[in-house]
Amino acid sequence: AAMSLRLTDIALRPTRRGPASARMKQLPSSNISVVAIQFAPPAQSNSAASSPGPINVRPATGVRRRSQSMNANSPVESAISFPDRTKVERTDRKTVVNLSIGSRSGSVSVFRPFPLKFSEEMRMSSTTVPPASGVPSTRVMRVFGAHPYHTDGDLLALCFASDGALWSVEEPGVVRRWDLDGRRQIGWHHLEELATLWAFSPDARRLAAASDDLAVWESATGQMVASWPQPCWVTAVAFQPNADVLAVGYDDGAVRLWDWPNQKLLQVIPAHDSAVSALAFSADGLRFASAGEDRAIHLWEAKTARPLGSLIGHTDRIPGLVWHPDGRRLYSAGWDTTARVWDVDTCEPIILLNSHASQVHTLVLSGDGNLLACADSANTIHIWDTTRNREVSVPPPQGREIRALAFNPDGRRLASGGAERIIHLWDSEKAQNDARQGDSQTTRTCLALSPDSRRLATLGAGATLGIWETKDATSGPELQDAGALRAFAASPDGKWIAGSRVVQEPTLALWDAVTGRQVALLEGQSGPVTALAFSADSCLLATGGPRRGDVWLWNIPEGAPALLLPCAADDCSVEALAFHPVKRVLAVGGVDWTAASSLLEGCVALWDVGQRRQLAVFRGGAVGLAFHPNGRRLAVASLVQTVRVLDLDDNALAAEWPAHNDAMTCVAYSPDGALLATGGDDHTVRLWDAETGVARAVAELDTQVKALCFSSDGRRLYTGNGNASCYELDVPGLLAEGV
Repeated sequence: AAMSLRLTDIALRPTRRGPASARMKQLPSSNISVVAIQFAPPAQSNSAASSPGPINVRPATGVRRRSQSMNANSPVESAISFPDRTKVERTDRKTVVNLSIGSRSGSVSVFRPFPLKFSEEMRMSSTTVPPASGVPSTRVMRVFGAHPYHTDGDLLALCFASDGALWSVEEPGVVRRWDLDGRRQIGWHHLEELATLWAFSPDARRLAAASDDLAVWESATGQMVASWPQPCWVTAVAFQPNADVLAVGYDDGAVRLWDWPNQKLLQVIPAHDSAVSALAFSADGLRFASAGEDRAIHLWEAKTARPLGSLIGHTDRIPGLVWHPDGRRLYSAGWDTTARVWDVDTCEPIILLNSHASQVHTLVLSGDGNLLACADSANTIHIWDTTRNREVSVPPPQGREIRALAFNPDGRRLASGGAERIIHLWDSEKAQNDARQGDSQTTRTCLALSPDSRRLATLGAGATLGIWETKDATSGPELQDAGALRAFAASPDGKWIAGSRVVQEPTLALWDAVTGRQVALLEGQSGPVTALAFSADSCLLATGGPRRGDVWLWNIPEGAPALLLPCAADDCSVEALAFHPVKRVLAVGGVDWTAASSLLEGCVALWDVGQRRQLAVFRGGAVGLAFHPNGRRLAVASLVQTVRVLDLDDNALAAEWPAHNDAMTCVAYSPDGALLATGGDDHTVRLWDAETGVARAVAELDTQVKALCFSSDGRRLYTGNGNASCYELDVPGLLAEGV
């Protein structure tokens, strides 16, 4: 029987005790949706249906060999799911996969199976996209422009120490110390892998780690100073300031206060009707607040556990709480898209901060309480002046989920981090200035190589263009008066770099690529420019952006505009530009972001710029373009995971195939035209036979891939990454490894 099921994001970890295949977690049946990949056989009899039964895991190809058997408590198991997004732990050719089992009663059990042999017969994917196999480190030949505060795992918590050093903790249990003035890491320790929850003490000296037990670590030494089991799963932890007390929340709704050096239980409080979602102590440590999945906030006296009042108003989950230093106000973050300010004496709301358009899931106050920063599920941070109750800054959105925020001791710096695996630092004053300019368009990731491939130019999320020597990754010349750039392009003859500046007017500037000297300002085009391309003879520059969809063409020898193509992509936002390798034909790729299905809507338009006429229009959104070296085909990257190849002789679609498991962002042909490279948000680069579309190689990276560029001999492939770095990949090695 067919069943309609919906995916719910659930992050679970195994316990630190018990057998390898023990159940990690059983979820209640209320409001839980399950993805069914395979249905288990129905119960054979009434007696079998009323007692726990075995679940057999078999290879996807149907090989008649039982790989594993596990027991679940639900009488009838009706759905089995290997979550696509589960992180797979792989050593050599073995893999460990989390298994979710859904029952007809609506409950979900999540198991940690024994390690399974990773072989062709164990592939679970039904898509035609080859699964990523992972790139050995030897295939990444060099790294350019790596972010100084880059981590290996998703960031989970941040905290500044009194000396200004920043502490971070990431999956899987790695704590790092950062010198922000020196832009470097000055210490790290690997603590443990199985904790699901981490919390720093206010002074960053200690770190609590929890799952179904609780441990306290010294941040500086990486030494465990306490560890003891817990009665049930831990969902929230907070250190009491200036005391050796931990407040711990559980999934049964209770809050326990522990004298952690002695593992002595001080108080047990039946605080909530469902799991505790957040805890926070006041600055003096005399009171604390708890929030629960019941959408209520309760105030407590820390010493006696006496209830002091309840704060009611949020209509969805409350994942974050923070007290003002004066102890009179409490701030809360809610999945109802609001942050709220409460008077703790009257238990009444003071202000509703509702500038967010999505769920607010973390917040932090500066040390003096004058600034509040909130992060939401749109990966955006909003900074508020609490003295005037007004929003003062919205830094540019980050590429992935923000999970942690921290102000430095003087409140002038805000650190943010999360799934992007980069710690971003925001200057409060500069962020305010940027916000007043009213332009928060994000920087495009761009790459360009010199004709001899000896120099590489990169632009990433840091909005600073870097020029590198490819032989040793050393820095080259800086561009004069460049400042922050939105996008750039390099001329094929290697003489020029054209860039779109974020702040300065005029927006467009031209530099000598060898010396970095600014040689011209291109005046006339207004608004942000996010796409640039040089013609094959390096005499023309095409520029476009999100506003109006116009494309300007510039005569480079004269430094003046030569042609304006209004609505060059049929009223779409201009997302990509590419010139024909021989003819003066310009391809313009656009996306209609106003359409209901904007990922699909848009077009690719071909223009004869010499004759000033449109040659053809191909429907379908485009964010990346690449001409085949012979000029007869055009590869198109779109956000719908497929690559399209257009036949320019017949002005028709020549081929289309699924290329990625997430948004596809970029394409590039090898110099000989034999290979087509594609990159995407699924953290992979894929190499295809350009003629047949057959997959030749898959490179799985640790970051999203936003731009691609082959070396002149085709033996190296450069990737512009979502974490602002650039990788040099060994193409022959990847091809030898295959898919």
